[in-house]
Amino acid sequence: MSDWLETQLGEHVAVAEATATLSGEIRAAGALVCERLAGGGTVYTFGNGGSAADAQHLTGELVGHYDRDRRPLPAVTLSTDASAMTCIANDYSYQDVFRRQVEALARPGDVVVAFTTSGRSPNVVAALAAAQARGATTLLFSGGDGGPAANHADRTLLVPSKSTQRIQEMHTLMLHVISEMVDAWAAGEEPAA
Repeated sequence: MSDWLETQLGEHVAVAEATATLSGEIRAAGALVCERLAGGGTVYTFGNGGSAADAQHLTGELVGHYDRDRRPLPAVTLSTDASAMTCIANDYSYQDVFRRQVEALARPGDVVVAFTTSGRSPNVVAALAAAQARGATTLLFSGGDGGPAANHADRTLLVPSKSTQRIQEMHTLMLHVISEMVDAWAAGEEPAA
């Protein structure tokens, strides 16, 4: 058992070190979110499974707060609306669940944030394409090359790994860094060093 744990920890550290090369892209994504929120935009997040949890996590940090007492910021996680999700999946298809919500809600000035470890989820790809067609800015959290989803992302944060577990661990790290940046901006402070 300890060998398994050491292997997992070793893989985590290696992927975290490799993810450090994305620091400029992570900062740019955080600046983008701040800019869009400052302009009156809304952040829409979504994903499937563990990626849906990451999407909710980011929304929670924006609507709640990360580390400072400040005003709530406009953010919505599309996968949390069970009625809309099941209605759309039943009446159309599961592939349409995020696309239809994006088409109904997203506007120019908004940021549509997708989480997908592979970048190959058809419902995520369709929603990113719809967001771009609506004039919203798209941000993709993924791994590897980002798959087909990367073709519809204005900004990508691609974890250099093929392991779902390691990718999700780095997504949490990246969304925390972005949350710190947004929190500081909203509170009129400088982000933590």
